[in-house]
Amino acid sequence: MSPIVNTILGISIIFICTTLGAAFVFFFRGKEISPKVNQIFLGFASGIMLAASIFSLIIPALESEITYAPNWVVVAGATLLGAIFIWAIDKLVPHIHQSKNEEGIKTNKVSKTQKMFLAVTIHNVPEGLSVGIAYGVALASWNTNPAAALTGALLLAIGIGIQNIPEGAVVSLMFRGETNNSKKSFLYGMFSGLVEPIAAVIGLFLALQIEVIMPWALAFAAGCMIYVIAEEMIPDMRGDSTHHHGVWAFIAGFLIMMILDVSLG
Repeated sequence: MSPIVNTILGISIIFICTTLGAAFVFFFRGKEISPKVNQIFLGFASGIMLAASIFSLIIPALESEITYAPNWVVVAGATLLGAIFIWAIDKLVPHIHQSKNEEGIKTNKVSKTQKMFLAVTIHNVPEGLSVGIAYGVALASWNTNPAAALTGALLLAIGIGIQNIPEGAVVSLMFRGETNNSKKSFLYGMFSGLVEPIAAVIGLFLALQIEVIMPWALAFAAGCMIYVIAEEMIPDMRGDSTHHHGVWAFIAGFLIMMILDVSLG
């Protein structure tokens, strides 16, 4: 497979999987997903995202050749910047989380459905960035290690895509609970994932054009994802502390992504 085809495939996978998950709205009878299934979906998705952050982003960043500072200083600083970036968006953009908590600048000009859509969009930005940056780094190192250059990036895209399926389902069902319209909810779910390939293309060109920022870019994307996991997904997946469906799904997602990355990457 040529590098260009591989890159297009990887970036497309994350959007296609979100669309596939959003289509679940036509098969679930209820307006909302059950708390148990919701916890399983969120746990599995957050486990994959955490493993991807560590094995596909942070570890490669730590292994980069950095001459101007210790690797750990650069990676720690860039990870923190990524978390601050998403935190700042959280504080500025009006949106509503799945837990019904509202954040961002208070305004009456944005409807509740639009705020829900913005919350999902914010969540998807770091996922797209991470895939694009991984591909940018892989393409830049193509001449030195062509056999394995794109394998890690493709695996990251597949891992993000896997978690996008249940995520897309949760999102579209959440919208149906508000709009009572399956077709409109599917479109909301599908278009909420459109930001991922857009962010991926931006990350790709940034990583390709400015080689010196590669370890910064990898760790920055990891910081974005880790913030989303800790701030939103893990609290929502816990639910009732007497049940552990989300916890076991989190472990399963983490192990699956780790095995894929280590065994095939």
